[in-house]
Amino acid sequence: APDIPVIDQAYSKLSNSITVEWRAVPGATNYMLTAQDGDSFVETLVKNSPGTVTGLKPATLYRITIRSINSGGKSQPSPFRKVKTVLAAPILSVHSPSCDSIAVSWKAVHMAAGFSVSLMRSDGLGRMLKENTTNTSLIFTNLDPGTLYTIKAYAWNANGMAGDDFTYNQRTSPNAPVDVKVAFHSGALRAVVSWMPAEGALTYSVTVSSGLLELRCNTSSASCVVPSLQCSSEYYVSVTAHNDAGSSKPTDAVSLKTIPCAPVNISIEEGEPGHLLVSWSSVSFGHYYVVFVKSDDGLEVHCNTSYTQCHFQSDCGFTYFVSVFAYNKAGQSPLGDIFNYTTAPCCPSDFRATFMSSDTVRVTWAPVRGADLYETRAAGGSGVVLCKDTATACTLSALQCNTPYNITVYSFSEARGSNTSCAPQDVATAPCSPEIKNISKEGLSVISVLWQSNNEEATYVVTARGEAGLWHCTSTGNSCTLMDLPCGSAFSVSAVARSPAGQSLPSYSVPLETAPCCPNDLILTQVTQSVTNISWSVGTGAQTYVTTLESPKGQAKCHTLQNYCLLGCITCGTNYTVSLRAISETGLTSSCTYQGYSSSACCPSGVKLYRLSNNGIRVFWRASDETINYNADLRGSKGNFSCTPSSGLSHCDITEIPCGDVYTVVVAPVTDKGPKLTFCPKKIYS
Repeated sequence: APDIPVIDQAYSKLSNSITVEWRAVPGATNYMLTAQDGDSFVETLVKNSPGTVTGLKPATLYRITIRSINSGGKSQPSPFRKVKTVLAAPILSVHSPSCDSIAVSWKAVHMAAGFSVSLMRSDGLGRMLKENTTNTSLIFTNLDPGTLYTIKAYAWNANGMAGDDFTYNQRTSPNAPVDVKVAFHSGALRAVVSWMPAEGALTYSVTVSSGLLELRCNTSSASCVVPSLQCSSEYYVSVTAHNDAGSSKPTDAVSLKTIPCAPVNISIEEGEPGHLLVSWSSVSFGHYYVVFVKSDDGLEVHCNTSYTQCHFQSDCGFTYFVSVFAYNKAGQSPLGDIFNYTTAPCCPSDFRATFMSSDTVRVTWAPVRGADLYETRAAGGSGVVLCKDTATACTLSALQCNTPYNITVYSFSEARGSNTSCAPQDVATAPCSPEIKNISKEGLSVISVLWQSNNEEATYVVTARGEAGLWHCTSTGNSCTLMDLPCGSAFSVSAVARSPAGQSLPSYSVPLETAPCCPNDLILTQVTQSVTNISWSVGTGAQTYVTTLESPKGQAKCHTLQNYCLLGCITCGTNYTVSLRAISETGLTSSCTYQGYSSSACCPSGVKLYRLSNNGIRVFWRASDETINYNADLRGSKGNFSCTPSSGLSHCDITEIPCGDVYTVVVAPVTDKGPKLTFCPKKIYS
């Protein structure tokens, strides 16, 4: 490890840190600075001198040590230095109570003996004001309005050492604007108010008042548009300047008089078809009136009168928009309420009903003149379904399936209501979804499906869907049969109902599994006189197999997961029936039958050997059945020999056998086909 470093000096310039200087230690790659305050300490890893420990507490005495570090380890701590962090900065709260003053306050700082607060314009103009105090607040006066000032404050301790400083920018509130002017626009109920900008003002608010009514306009420019003034009124306008420090005093009020009001109590009457009468109340200071009537096809007419009514012609199915203006020397009145009058709308045409599902129908029609709203009413089943919309289409949902409905579309206008002479249209909903009640197996690949439904004149289609494909059956009743389903397959069975009105939603699916397939190939091989091996091809869908050999003499059976099995206790020379049961994972079983099997004839007993004079051997045996023919095989290193006796005999001779050899003699039944039997007992002859 490197040598112990020596601290040259340690000092605090900020309240949360201490800076340490030391002489470099040869071989050191890093240094560990430690500041300890009682039981707590802060460590910092640095590369070289000087180094700074941060995250410390203000006005706190710390023991400072340093260690040098390299790949060999750390040195021992250096002799400590005691260093105290400087005071924390006071946190200022600043505001401008008037346009020429700024008030500053702060919370007490730990270990502080006094505070120093300075203030000067942020643009550098003017002189700096500085105050030393032991209080926690003070006020600077005689400042420039609307001017940004920079305030800096710090605390010092009993030794006069300054702590961290805190800087804050604060603007004084502005003076009131001057030279306020008001321009009134007679063509619209608005006024433009302008003024000379005030120093340091960021925004302005314009107040326009008339009795209890007061309007306001806020802006950052030197003018503002005040809309929505009332007609036939006198207003008083004043302006106030604002910035982030506060607001000025409002200016002296300026008077503003407006144009006459728009006529009110406008009424539209259709005394007889094709004739409209527009009337209104007299307006104060109104010398004459102009009435504008505009139809919804764009055609506009008007009349001038000094009276309070006008006559116009009208057409069926149109909407008319009526506005009335009053005039005097000040100009035209503002636009009043625009009234509309709609003649009775026509019934919708091109009515079409399209089913989206068994309980939802979408109705469309061509729009008609004068209609603001359409109501679609479907009556049938257990109640009435309503749909209101401004569009020329409506979707009626939650209808009852397999139900006739009487659907009518009415057109509405707000002024005239509904045209009740519209003709209805009869529509039937699609069939209800059937509910599958039972699935039964009628045969190996025949499935009967039974369902329940109250539909009338409906055709049902049942679908079995699986990895093997799709199978369908159709019926107008409540059952049908799925034919030729493949064995060893899984299906999902569902049903839908169809009628001229449409197709129902499918029923809930019911799972179906067909019995496993029987193996196509089955091979029996006799291993010994009493043991037979059975093997077969894999049956689709089968998990286990039960094979059985059965005869009047007994039965042999095995249950296995494999596709082969050894059956013992087989009786020789016996005809067996062969059966196999394929069992699926869920326990479905297929019974499979195959061609019968005959076990080999029994091996003879009592085999004896006798030497003959002519280098021969006579083989005797005791036959298990007189009808069985046997063959004797003699095998040795000098040759192989065999003999077969005449039918009914139980011995045969083998002549001219080479002498001086050891022979194996086997007597076995003669088979019609296949290899010779090799499992009969052997005799040794020397």
